[in-house]
Amino acid sequence: MEIHPGATIGKYLFIDHGMGIVIGETAEIGDDCLIYQGVTLGGTGKDTGKRHPTIGNNVLIGSGAKVLGPFRVGDNCRIAANAVVLKEIPPDCTAVGVPARVVRVAGEKVNYAAEVDHIHITDPVSVEIAALRGQIELLERQVDRKKENDNNTHEGGKKYAVLQHHDNA
Repeated sequence: MEIHPGATIGKYLFIDHGMGIVIGETAEIGDDCLIYQGVTLGGTGKDTGKRHPTIGNNVLIGSGAKVLGPFRVGDNCRIAANAVVLKEIPPDCTAVGVPARVVRVAGEKVNYAAEVDHIHITDPVSVEIAALRGQIELLERQVDRKKENDNNTHEGGKKYAVLQHHDNA
């Protein structure tokens, strides 16, 4: 277990099985928190000054979780085992995954699918088809110009200069 002497630790922190715990110098841990083995409260190496996370009150951090950077994990949060938290977690949330994402707020499941506007989204296939149509039209105009130039060829095989304005649209 490595706890930097500069870290600020609140009342009643409980570290269950301390093997592999790392708590950085500018980390702050609130009251009544539970941290399991293998947790890192560290920095990313990109920040100066405050480099480590601030953990709110009554937070549980599961085994192997990594909380990296100078942001806050709100009060009453749950961080799942092996989650990698790289940005702020609001109070009363549960975060899981790599990178961590909020899956519960105040005990209720977050339903991302219900929040998506299924009617007004861009169809990537139709966008690509429109781009291909534009390319085909451009190529057809170029072929038509080539045919026109070939029709203006003198019998001796020499081409006459054809002066005309070409529309590049």
